[in-house]
Amino acid sequence: MGRVTRYILGQMMAPLAFVTLSLTAVVWLTQSLQFVDMIINRGLSASRFLYLTILLTPGFLALILPIALFCAILYTYHRLTYDSEIMVMRAAGLSQRALAVPALVMALVIVALSYLLSLYLVPLGFSTFKDLQFVIRNTQASVLLQAGEFNTLTNGVTAYVRERGADGDLRGILVHDSREPDRPVTVMAERGVLLAGETGPRFVLFEGNRQEIGLDRGELSLLYFERYALDLGVFDEALGTRWREPGERYLPSLLFPSNSEDDVAYSNELRAEGHNRIVSPLYGLVLAVIALGAALSGEVNRRGAWVRIAVAGGAVVVFEAIGMALVSVLAERPELTPILYLNVAAALALGFWVVRVRRWRVPLGGTPGPQSDPAS
Repeated sequence: MGRVTRYILGQMMAPLAFVTLSLTAVVWLTQSLQFVDMIINRGLSASRFLYLTILLTPGFLALILPIALFCAILYTYHRLTYDSEIMVMRAAGLSQRALAVPALVMALVIVALSYLLSLYLVPLGFSTFKDLQFVIRNTQASVLLQAGEFNTLTNGVTAYVRERGADGDLRGILVHDSREPDRPVTVMAERGVLLAGETGPRFVLFEGNRQEIGLDRGELSLLYFERYALDLGVFDEALGTRWREPGERYLPSLLFPSNSEDDVAYSNELRAEGHNRIVSPLYGLVLAVIALGAALSGEVNRRGAWVRIAVAGGAVVVFEAIGMALVSVLAERPELTPILYLNVAAALALGFWVVRVRRWRVPLGGTPGPQSDPAS
């Protein structure tokens, strides 16, 4: 690795780290706001809150790293051009290819890291997050109860809580249990608590009534109580047997779903996510080439730099939008899967062509025109 390559790589490190940390902090903050209420009003511990948000961080990084690389390349090469360092490097005999090598080396590192995130860390973190969410729901269901809203605790059980007291007790409770369709039960109480039982969460209610309607006979049974325990039972799915969402799965189980009923029903969605896991890490290389096209093409001087940067930004938005749209379409039209790969290949080919061929020079007394770099 030459000294110039090491120098440009060193110049890119700080902007890449800054943009990555900044975007991660912003995304992490916006996503973690949904857990803040659980800490303040529902008793979720701060350590568990931190653990939950850390589990989601690999997913943030997989999306952020290509964008951060794009910004870092544009910033670094634009600053080198503004300081006339690129002009000096070209005068010293460096070709277009030599100037692009540092960004491409960094892009390959980002692609490798993105594959590590996409194929291993993202499904590991998200599956652990969903398992922990299941445990909280099963053993600490009170954390998930939202005051002033109807909450579905499990299939057939809906609860409403007017307010949550400072000591953690619940007030103004209504629970509707329709797990037995022929005998729905509605329980209302002035106050109560939601506790973890051996077979799942249970409501302990005080000062209320229990109403049961026998639909087969059309009779209403009404019971007033001072203390009543309503066992919600075990949730429909066990931790080890619940159906895994596409985001929780590793690549083999996405591309080759099992013969289970749910996998067969969602096989297109699973395969679409699998192909997206293969393609999305390459976005770092595509965005790097687009950034190089904006930074190294055009006139040698600084004129038109901001126009090229704006065009590059628009190209990134269009490329990302097409990729996201294709992933959604593949769930309905799996035969269009090759277009997902063609989108990346076409963007790379066009970007490399711009970097290699569309180098604008201004000859003395002449007009600008496209020229290829003979040394590239």
